[in-house]
Amino acid sequence: MLHSARISQACQKVVGITHASNSEDSGDKSVSLSVRLTYGFGAVAYGIKDNGFAYFLLLFYGTVVGLEPALAGTALLIALIFDAFSDPIVGYWSDNTRSRWGRRHPFMYAAAIPVALCYSLLWQPPDWSDGALFLYLVVLAVLIRTLITFFETPSSALMPELTADYDERTTIQAWRSFFGWAGGAGMAVFMYAFLLVPSDTYPVGALNRDGYETYGVISGGVILVAILVSALGTHHRIGSLTAPPPRARAGLKAVFKEVTETLADRSFFALFISSIASAVATGLTAALTFIMLTYFWAFSSEQVFYWTLLVVISALMGLLIAPRASKRWGKKGAALRLGVLAFTVQPLPVLCRLLGWMPENGDPLLFPILATVNTIDLGLIIAMQAIFFSMLADLVEHSEVKTGRRNEGVFFSALTFIRKTTQGVGAFVAGLILQAVAFPQGVAPTDVPTESVLQLGTLLVPSQWVLWGVMLVALAYYRLDRAQHQTNLTAIQSRDGRSV
Repeated sequence: MLHSARISQACQKVVGITHASNSEDSGDKSVSLSVRLTYGFGAVAYGIKDNGFAYFLLLFYGTVVGLEPALAGTALLIALIFDAFSDPIVGYWSDNTRSRWGRRHPFMYAAAIPVALCYSLLWQPPDWSDGALFLYLVVLAVLIRTLITFFETPSSALMPELTADYDERTTIQAWRSFFGWAGGAGMAVFMYAFLLVPSDTYPVGALNRDGYETYGVISGGVILVAILVSALGTHHRIGSLTAPPPRARAGLKAVFKEVTETLADRSFFALFISSIASAVATGLTAALTFIMLTYFWAFSSEQVFYWTLLVVISALMGLLIAPRASKRWGKKGAALRLGVLAFTVQPLPVLCRLLGWMPENGDPLLFPILATVNTIDLGLIIAMQAIFFSMLADLVEHSEVKTGRRNEGVFFSALTFIRKTTQGVGAFVAGLILQAVAFPQGVAPTDVPTESVLQLGTLLVPSQWVLWGVMLVALAYYRLDRAQHQTNLTAIQSRDGRSV
């Protein structure tokens, strides 16, 4: 194992960082652009994994490979359960790790090669029986979700350690959100543009098995690069990061007790409830997105491709909006304003169609109108998400004042745990809606009864508004503002004699 000084030098060569003085690079009010970029770039790894699991994996195994769809869905559910419970364990572990490479970086480095290799193998399944193939998918899906947690949870927890500044945290998180969304969407666009293109052999491009295998190799390589760039790009900051507590409670009971204790804070509980409603709403919307685009709006494959491409523009909008909105209105005020606007607008096109106020399907004006509205709306949502996680970061010092512990990993993993365990609820609700409207399966858009399509929109709109409404009402009970954050920093400095 290389000495930390040598790793620091390698970091400079790999990511092109000039090793500034400690006072310059670790100041609370300014994090260098190189740190913002390299740290944020790590989110590409999670974005690619999340996009692949959400949109391609079930299609690949259930349709292309030929695994029984029920078995494929079960395998992914098993992996999701394992993943959800690994979050608080890894978060607690990284909070209490002692090493010459700090608390977070050992996990980040350890995850890089294994997760890249496993993700590549996931898209190159052998020609086995359904039973053996099911086990292959379960093992790799569990490994990938667990290994990405080894990177993502400590990496997320690193953000409040890089700076204690109220506004700088939003800027850093905005970069993470940008790279996460852009990375996932960018790889999807690459697949549709180059790997899943219709050919003589594969008239339906999405059935090209070779394309998925190539995707696995390329995306695994990108995941590896993203993790290493992020870890190496922040390696020189290890000396200025928070040290672990002197003693830690051991055992799983202690882990989950500490996670539970975080719920005692009113502001965290507000984010907790808000996150549950958001996860359900997101799961519902994601499960019905392509059904709505294909059947409700009758968009072509080419139009869906451009729809996906525009996500990158939305991510850029979120990057620009989040820091400015946070500075102007404060984090809570900005999140509520952006949320009210975004979630009011999101279902409006469907509502307008139901009222007969939208161009008919096939009208040349329809796609530009909807694409513009969705791009702007998604940009607002991404900005809100960035501010949301910045609000969570501020609770680290708030909790430290009360408990004497800094539990960045526990805080971020607790919220991630809830989001992962509830994201399937949204998909379940989507299934109930499709069943309620008697939506047919496996038929062309022109063969779906108009009544079923309209009923789908009629049930979707109020469902989204109810869930987003619960999210925003819960968020309104968050109490930590700029002044209280500064009071907490002052209290810690006065008590411990250290700056944060």
